[in-house]
Amino acid sequence: MQKRELVKGYFISPVLKGGWQLSDGHSLSESPENRTGVDDTIAFIEAGITTLDFGDIYTGVEEIIGRAVAQLSEKYGRDGRKKVQLHTKYVPNESSLANFDKGDIERIVNRSLHRLQVEQVDLVQFHWWRYENPNYLNALEELFRLKSLGKIGHVGITNFDVTRLQEMVNSGLKPASIQLQYSLLDRRPEEGMTDYCRDQGIGILCYGTVAGGYISERYLGEGVPSTYETRSKVKYRLIIDEFGGWELFQELLAVLKNIAIAHHSDIATISSAFTLSRKGVCGVIVGARNLIHLQRNLSIPEIRFSDAEIEAIEEVLSRAEGPRGPVYDLERYSDKHRNIMKTNLN
Repeated sequence: MQKRELVKGYFISPVLKGGWQLSDGHSLSESPENRTGVDDTIAFIEAGITTLDFGDIYTGVEEIIGRAVAQLSEKYGRDGRKKVQLHTKYVPNESSLANFDKGDIERIVNRSLHRLQVEQVDLVQFHWWRYENPNYLNALEELFRLKSLGKIGHVGITNFDVTRLQEMVNSGLKPASIQLQYSLLDRRPEEGMTDYCRDQGIGILCYGTVAGGYISERYLGEGVPSTYETRSKVKYRLIIDEFGGWELFQELLAVLKNIAIAHHSDIATISSAFTLSRKGVCGVIVGARNLIHLQRNLSIPEIRFSDAEIEAIEEVLSRAEGPRGPVYDLERYSDKHRNIMKTNLN
């Protein structure tokens, strides 16, 4: 898989393997399943999906990644660490924001390094729960200090809006990247974010491109689900409502299915490929728990859409009701979206 330059001199695979699905808190109905997480992670890396996305608050995942990195080093020696790009997060507890102690940042970063069994993590992505607590610039400044010490390769952010991103850039704290929710169902980044990031040279990394698995053949022609096995399913069911409801969602799936047939592919691959093709997007994060879709994931960057295919997709999207507003604003300030999140995991 040909890599893309996220920031000058730093290259990632355009498809990233996400880690939330491996966390202990993701499933609502099953016990945690990291039994094959290490072997599957290595298989992804060796196949070409070399960039791993996870987080400090994804319970148990940094340890899984650390064991995978250790096995790569055993197998390939010094080259083992070079085969993988490690993207974690720093997510302070919401309860601590008002009296934020920036010493917490070095503690968490050191903990991530220990769990990952590395001396430097390639990218730390910073999330902040509420803007009313204005210490996010101080926190970002501390992350850049840790970068200067060599503990962090690059500093990124996640789920900030354009206004705050501009504030960071104007303060001399320009991040290398921003990770945000961006998909056929959620095009809020197109309301100013993608243009600004392109102008500033800030790479966009996207999650939610298959809406927790809803954008797939499994739901084509099916009725509204009555049960939800994961937190992702709860989260993205609400996004479908914001988009325009289940009936319009079904129309989108039908269009994607026709395109998938033409490309000898599947709906999820087409959906991720479409987002990857948007301006400013450097990578899409696939939430793979196992190897079932590995070959399809490898094909995501190779999909090229005809004008007719783009027009068919855009016709459905033109009738979407939402979601509207700044990036992550619903998740911050709408209770029904916000209540899905666990905000005090550190």
